[in-house]
Order: sequence, then structure tokens, then C-alpha cells
Amino acid sequence: GGRAATASPAASARFVRCLYAVGFLDLFGVSMVVPLMNLHIRSLGASHTVAGIIGSLYGIMQLFTSTFVGCWSDIVGRRYSLLACILLSALGYFLLGNSTTVFLFAISRVPVGIFKHTLSISKALLSDLVSERDRPLVMGRFNAASSVGFILGPVVGGYLAEFNGGFYQTSFICASIFLLNGGLVWMLPWSEESTSNRNHYQDEETNSFSAKSNQEHHLKSATSRAVTNSSFFQSPWIQVATVLKKIKGVACSNLWDVFLVRFLMSVAILLYYSNFTLALEERFGVKPLFSGYLMSYSSALGVLAGCLLGPITRLYGHNTYRLLLHSSTFTCTLILLYASAPSIWMVILSSTFLAFSTTIGRTCIIDLELTVGGNEASGTLLGVGQSVTSVGRIIAPLLSGIAQEFSPCGPPSLAVGLALVAIVIMNANKQKYRSHGSVKLKNQ
Repeated sequence: GGRAATASPAASARFVRCLYAVGFLDLFGVSMVVPLMNLHIRSLGASHTVAGIIGSLYGIMQLFTSTFVGCWSDIVGRRYSLLACILLSALGYFLLGNSTTVFLFAISRVPVGIFKHTLSISKALLSDLVSERDRPLVMGRFNAASSVGFILGPVVGGYLAEFNGGFYQTSFICASIFLLNGGLVWMLPWSEESTSNRNHYQDEETNSFSAKSNQEHHLKSATSRAVTNSSFFQSPWIQVATVLKKIKGVACSNLWDVFLVRFLMSVAILLYYSNFTLALEERFGVKPLFSGYLMSYSSALGVLAGCLLGPITRLYGHNTYRLLLHSSTFTCTLILLYASAPSIWMVILSSTFLAFSTTIGRTCIIDLELTVGGNEASGTLLGVGQSVTSVGRIIAPLLSGIAQEFSPCGPPSLAVGLALVAIVIMNANKQKYRSHGSVKLKNQ
């Protein structure tokens, strides 16, 4: 079966604007708290090792749950899964606001580690709402809205931290923001969206030259919606069995190269940032404050890049593969320029353009996953992709530490090599990428 039909422009626009707000509030709340966590757990008497272990456990939980939660959203529907993840994340941050001991701090990270996949499910919902042609533009704007929250959050969190009990207040505010997000998702016009979908399917059947094919597609999609709406109330064992079946379908598909490209490029970018502040101090004698300003500058440019994705994709004729290939090649070149930079001005230049190329590449790889894999299991695909990125976050610090033993330029030099491998893989599979979804998942 093909991709599910999209809703009417008016209904989809309402959803999309609300989801932009959800993405902004999500990262705004999280980024208020996360920079303060190490200071807080140290103030509770934890050693650096214990703090590191708790942080790693959170990453491991995210690694193993992102695929399951994404697949679960395909089964029970985006509304119930998104609400469940938002409310349970709010519970985690509420517990964090009551964490007066290291044990309570660790307990508070469990619900967040398991269910903090709200952005992935929101992206899956966006992919359901918009056409493949508009998907890179909408995803780019969603990432831009989220990035604005990530830029503003640390400023507000740092200000609140100056007050007595500031960390606890910040955690409660974060939990309240998640509750606000839950209310926003609950009030989305879901019934209007269903009506628009049905009308859209009927219009397609009327206007298409192949009425029989579209009628079968409509009936299949209507059946899928009916199953989705009732699946939330099925036995948990049935839901688990269906989740495992869907994950098996992805594992047995030939999407390994897409996920490998995502893994290699993720590790390459993480290696670039892994020792950024230390390397600039050792190579050029600049202070950490300057490095912080430079990273904030890059984040702001990343927001601008997300807003410019529409004109850029039109310039490329909506060819996601070619745009991803060119952005990855540009990213590789810019990291090489940074690794061999003779002056700090060359670093600023590379950081400026790298903000654009990485933002575009991150959006394009998600679009390519959905295009090649098919939209029938968008939540599962995004969950697997998130797990792949999580593996990169675990491996990148180890590779960075080893590379730094040889040179401050070791991590970015290794990043160049990994990016080159990703580019070679994309070139070797160009025919599949150009087919725009002709390669689908095996029948579930």
C-alpha cells in the first residue's frame, strides 16, 4: 500500500502550527533543566562517576525504548501515544523537582528515559499530515521552532538557578510546560482531521484515472484508522506482539544503508563538537566563553537554515537524495577545513556554513528514511533512526577520547573519514534513493 493520503490544507495547517508550538515548548522546558543537572546531582553529594553512570543510564534507556515507543505510536495512534509520553515525561520532571537525594534523582530519570520521545512522535504525526513534497519544508520548520526553544531555555534556566532552590523551581516549571503541551495536544482538532482525510480520499477517487486502485487504497486506509483507534484498548500482550512484528519488518528490510549513513554522519558531527571548546583553547588560545558564543551563533544560524529549507528544496526540485548528498559533502569539507584551520577566523567561517549543512542534512536523512521505507510505519522508522543516533552518542565520546590522544585535531579528522564513508555509501546506492519510495518495507 502507498502512503496515507494527507488532509485538507486548512486542517493540516492547524495541526502543523500546533505541533510547531509543541516542539518549541518541549525543548524550551528540557533545555532549562538539563544544563543544571550535573551541578544539582553534585550538590546532593554524588561523585563524578555516579553522575556519569546516571547520565549513561538515561542514554541507554533512550536507546532501547525509542524504537518500541515509535512503533507503539504506529499501533495505538499518535494522539494516545503522544499524550502518554508527554504526561509521563511531566511526571519525571515533577519527581526531579522533589529529588532531595541521589536515589530520588536517579528514579526521576526513569520515566523520562523511557517516554521522552515526544519530538519523534510529533515528527511522525507531521509526516502523516503533509505530502512527501512538502515534508522537508515542514520538518525543517519544526526543527527550527524546536531549536529556538533550545536557545532560549538555558538562558531562562540559568537565570532561575541564581535564586535559592532555583533548580527545584526550574524542574516544576518544566513539568508544567509538559502539562501545557499535553493540553495543547488534547485540544488538537482530531475529529476535523479525520473528516478532512475522508473527504480527501473521496476527492482522490473522483479525480483519479484509476478509481479501482484508489478505492482499494481508501478502504485499506479506513481499515487502518479503525484498527489504530481501537488498538489502544487492546490487550498489552497483543500490542507488544504487534510492536515486535513491526520492528522485525524494519529489521528485515533493506534500509540498512540509510540507517548506516545516518549513524556515520551523526558520529561525525558529534566528533566535531566533542572537544570543540578544549581544542580551540589549545590551538588558538581562546577562552571557553568565546567558544560558547560561537556555539550559540551556530545554533541561531541552524534556526535560519530550517526556515530556508523550502526555497532550497524547490531549488533542488524536491530531490531529497541529491540535497542530502551535497549537504553531506559540504559538511565533510567544512569539518576538514576546521581540522586544518590556521586561524580562528577560519573556524568561524566553517562554523557558519556548517550550521546550514548539518541542519539540512538532519532533515533530509529523516525524509529519506520515510520516503524509502514508506509512511506505513513512520513511527517505527523514526524510532529506529533515533536509536541509531543514540548509539552514535554512546560511541562518539569513546572515539573522541582515543583520537585526542594523538592530536587536538584528531576527533574532527576522524569525523572527515566517517563522513567520506557515508558519501561513498550514498553514491553506491544512488539508484535506490532516486526511486522515491519504490523500495518498501516487507509486508507486515
